[in-house]
Amino acid sequence: MTQQLQDEFDSSVENAEAWMKAIQERLSINDNTKGPRSALEARLRETEKIRDLEPEGMLKMDLILAKADAALHCISEDKKHEVLSKLRHIKALWEETAIYITHCHSRIEWVWLHWSEYLKAQDEFYIWIHNMRVTLEPDIELQLGLREKQWQLSHAQVLLNDVLNQSVLLETLLEEAASLFNRIGDPSVDEDAQKKMKEEYEGIREEAQSRVKLLEKITEEHKQYSANVNQFQLWLNDVTERLNCCIGEATKSADDRLKALKEIAKNIRNGAKKLKHLENQCTDVIQNTSPLGAERLKDELDELRKALEKLKLLSSEEEQRLLKIQQLESAYKSQARQLEADIQEFRKDLQKLENDLDPGEREKTEDEFVAQWRKCNATRAVLAAEESKVERLKAQLKELLRFSQDVQPHADSVVSAIRDYQSVKGKTSKMSADTEAQLSSLFQNPLQSFEQWKLTVQMLLETPEPALDQIEAALAESSQFKEKLMTLQLKKDLLNNILGEEKAKSFLEEVAEASREREILHKSLLQSKSKLQNLILQHKDFDAAFAPLQKKLFAIKAKLDLENEPQPNLLGKKTQLQRLQMIQDDLAELAVQMEEVEKLVQSNATHRHEMNQLTSDIQALKRSLEMMVQQTEEHVQKHWAFNDKLSDLQQWITATTEKIGSYQDADVKQSNDSRVADLEVFSS
Repeated sequence: MTQQLQDEFDSSVENAEAWMKAIQERLSINDNTKGPRSALEARLRETEKIRDLEPEGMLKMDLILAKADAALHCISEDKKHEVLSKLRHIKALWEETAIYITHCHSRIEWVWLHWSEYLKAQDEFYIWIHNMRVTLEPDIELQLGLREKQWQLSHAQVLLNDVLNQSVLLETLLEEAASLFNRIGDPSVDEDAQKKMKEEYEGIREEAQSRVKLLEKITEEHKQYSANVNQFQLWLNDVTERLNCCIGEATKSADDRLKALKEIAKNIRNGAKKLKHLENQCTDVIQNTSPLGAERLKDELDELRKALEKLKLLSSEEEQRLLKIQQLESAYKSQARQLEADIQEFRKDLQKLENDLDPGEREKTEDEFVAQWRKCNATRAVLAAEESKVERLKAQLKELLRFSQDVQPHADSVVSAIRDYQSVKGKTSKMSADTEAQLSSLFQNPLQSFEQWKLTVQMLLETPEPALDQIEAALAESSQFKEKLMTLQLKKDLLNNILGEEKAKSFLEEVAEASREREILHKSLLQSKSKLQNLILQHKDFDAAFAPLQKKLFAIKAKLDLENEPQPNLLGKKTQLQRLQMIQDDLAELAVQMEEVEKLVQSNATHRHEMNQLTSDIQALKRSLEMMVQQTEEHVQKHWAFNDKLSDLQQWITATTEKIGSYQDADVKQSNDSRVADLEVFSS
């Protein structure tokens, strides 16, 4: 009996253990969440069946416990230990199997439920995507006005907020999909599926944002346009009120009202630019407005345009009326101001000319008299040019007589200015005549002195035995007169300008005659000197007489060689000419001495050869000297003429510069026509 109980216990343990291992094997086969949903569903059903077998396992365990209890009461102590060991083993195996059944089924069931919830949420998400796409797909409907556009924008913003709020659901779905993919690895929840879901959402979000952005632009554009229209209407009302006040205020002067009107006209021109800007804005707004709304906008703009045109016409008519009132008064004031300005400038110019005519108190040289004479001529030329101003002042005064205002003060100013002009003109003419008289006297002085010298020389030559020192002194004075007479001949252009061509010609003929007489007297003096020297030479031999001649010839050559360098100015050229003339006199004197020494030459061939050689050298030197004198005279005459013309030009430039400076310094500007007329006179 004891052995039978033990065998039954062992048999029940073996059966239970085999059953449990079979259950664990089935669980291990289904313990997997990877794969498609159908496979997961099959595993779920299988684990449910296994879970339903758990009561059977519990019965088996109850049976084992009962068998073990019966066996333990009958078997020996040694066998009890074996039974208890098997009992502990089977209990542990059952506990492990039961836990495995629960965990495996729960895990598969949780994944199944999780997947089901995800699919349900995904379906709802795609239904929302579809509905939103249907809502956003149609084009934006054109609205009637700003209020309707604002409503439309508000509705689009609500849709956008809904789209943005769905981002939370999308993030949850993406997290669930990633979690499921890690558990089941099914392609329906892989990264491509997640990316597709995200792209679907982002497409909807971008479409909603684009629509809101476009509607914001359309609404803001219409809002700005409406604000500009209201602002333009306020500006139009303000300008209209100002224009009505300007037209109704008869107490203000025409100038003040005209100034206000010009300011209003300027505002109206600016208003036209504003209206043009509104028209451009309206064109853009109409493109996003319904046809009926566009018609309303055009009508509103036409009303503003008509109001502006009416305002512009009213302002122009009032301005023309005031301009006619102001025209006569303005014309008189303008012409009177111009006349007074011209009179002041004319008097200022006359005062400058009169100040320049001050001759001074001290004695003047010939060059200073010439400069004064030229200044008088330049002043007379300026006064002749000012004659046109006198006529212009008379014409301006005559123009003022057309007006009804009192012009007597202006007439007095014109008469006074003309008197000043005549006074300066008379003073200039008198000073010019006095200066010409002084210059004529200075030009005559050399001739008068020459006449006195001529009488003295003639008396000296008629003396039977004149002194040698007197003859030499007369020769020196003759050279001085030669220089003075030549200087007068070089002043031909100046003499023509001062004396006139006829008087200058007669005067120069007198100078030429005096030069010829001086040449004759000079030769006579040389002959007389030679005769005196011949008397001295008669008491000396040829060698004693010939040596001084050679020495003098060499000295003349040395002097002539020094004169080859050109001179830098007129004074240098005149001085050089004087030195050359003195060398001519020395050479002429040497020739006379040669004639005297010639008498000492006897039949001595050596002396004759020496004399011939000396004569040849003197002739060559004379020819060279004559050429140099001729060239120097030409240079002096050309330089003199250049200086005269340069001085005339400087005087003219000074007068013209002062005249132009008077225009620049004038307090009241002369009219352009009068200035142009004056400048044309100077440039002619």
